[in-house]
Amino acid sequence: MAGEDEGSIEVTPTWAVATVCFILILISITIEHLLHLLAKYFQKKRRKSLLQALDKVKTDLMLLGFLSLLLTVGEKPIANICIPKGAGEKFLPCNVSSVDGEEEAKCKEQGKVSLMSRASVRELQYLIFVLAFFHSLSCILTSSLGMAKMRRWESWEAETRTIEYQFLNDPRRFQLIHQTSFGRRHLKFWSEQRILRWPACFIRQFFESVSKVDYLTLRHGFIMAHFDEGSNFDFQKYIKRALETDFNAVVGIGPWVWIFGVVFIFFNAHGFHNYLWLPFIPLVMLLLVGTKLQGIITKMCLDSHDKSQVVRGTFLVRPSDHFFWFGRPELLLHLMHFILFQNSFQLAFFTWTWYKFGLHSCFHRANEDIVIRLAMGGLVQILCGYVTLPLYALVTQMGTSMKKTVFPETVVEGLKRWRATAKKNLAVRTAVSARPSLDTSLSLESSPSFSLHAAFSAPFEPPFGNPRPAGEITEEEKGRRRPEEHQKMGSFDGFDVSNKM
Repeated sequence: MAGEDEGSIEVTPTWAVATVCFILILISITIEHLLHLLAKYFQKKRRKSLLQALDKVKTDLMLLGFLSLLLTVGEKPIANICIPKGAGEKFLPCNVSSVDGEEEAKCKEQGKVSLMSRASVRELQYLIFVLAFFHSLSCILTSSLGMAKMRRWESWEAETRTIEYQFLNDPRRFQLIHQTSFGRRHLKFWSEQRILRWPACFIRQFFESVSKVDYLTLRHGFIMAHFDEGSNFDFQKYIKRALETDFNAVVGIGPWVWIFGVVFIFFNAHGFHNYLWLPFIPLVMLLLVGTKLQGIITKMCLDSHDKSQVVRGTFLVRPSDHFFWFGRPELLLHLMHFILFQNSFQLAFFTWTWYKFGLHSCFHRANEDIVIRLAMGGLVQILCGYVTLPLYALVTQMGTSMKKTVFPETVVEGLKRWRATAKKNLAVRTAVSARPSLDTSLSLESSPSFSLHAAFSAPFEPPFGNPRPAGEITEEEKGRRRPEEHQKMGSFDGFDVSNKM
């Protein structure tokens, strides 16, 4: 007990405790203030999707903090859970018969071992925070690389407003489909054969994955499908807004992502040799997604070629969901989310083991293991951000329906205000029309139309001309009035009494 109390807070100087608390609080307040300034910047720039992504990051950090708190509180109860020695010696990350660490006396007396030692629980907390840092960093780097490459699309979008572009794409001009730039790029000898098309699309994603002719053709097909011909819709800004919304979905850590993290930790046992196959999973999936996206562009070209051999103006592609896997364009977003998390998890796990156990530990026995993990992690990060993400941002707009980000934030806010005002006015009109117009107990003899009482009179003061007695109408006006109008206005033979009773 004396050894345990030697480093406790009871024998620690108060100035040391106060200093550490002050530094931790100062760091926390600084980070919170920086996040607040970033949120104000997004709000000022009307970047609602990025603001929501920032809120999701805050939520994930709060969840990780709560998880760390649970590990701290449950450190001793977890260590007191005893399991048989045979179970404790299976699926070890290191090929040893026992694990180093503290064991509770209760488990020793029973001839068992702890489920997790206190030291391993504390080390797991480090892994959680390293994972959160790497996942957020990976998403930010991927989005930044994609946005950097898509900046060249601004010049392509500006070119569509020039006279030269409008002249070359005049709807009154006709040409064969093979004479167009888009047709010459995609209508090759391998286009009709699926066995040849997939390898060609696989190679094409590494060489000018998004060309100028692809961008302009897909832009024209999107505008023709959802807008009027000749519309000056800014397709590049729409893609940017849509990508920010997708980034909001990718940056979060959902339950199924946590489940994969648990599976990844399980397969780090010594007998699985995971360094030979696990780091390649994100790369294979990423190349498969890029090949599919290139194949969608080629299939849209073939679809238009089968329907017509002549092009009027610009080559026209027809967006449709059937080009995508299972008719769901959003499935590609989930795959991108999975790839980014899997890659960031492997980089985080490598960094954590390096920091806690050294570079050459039982987790990384050979130099080949280190080289493979670092090379695959960096390669996936660059390919995903600079190659696949811009291609994904362009091709996923070719679904049957357009996304709600087609409207800028100012237009969306205006439509919401208009909808709220319309609902309010409708409710007022409904309340007024539901008000009773006339007491049903009144009979013909007591009708206000023939009453001389002042409360039932309908005064009328003409601004000019000969005055007409109140309640007197001409036969022509009486014939024009419909019975339902009298009933709706609460009148009887031309006398409005709804506001007098």
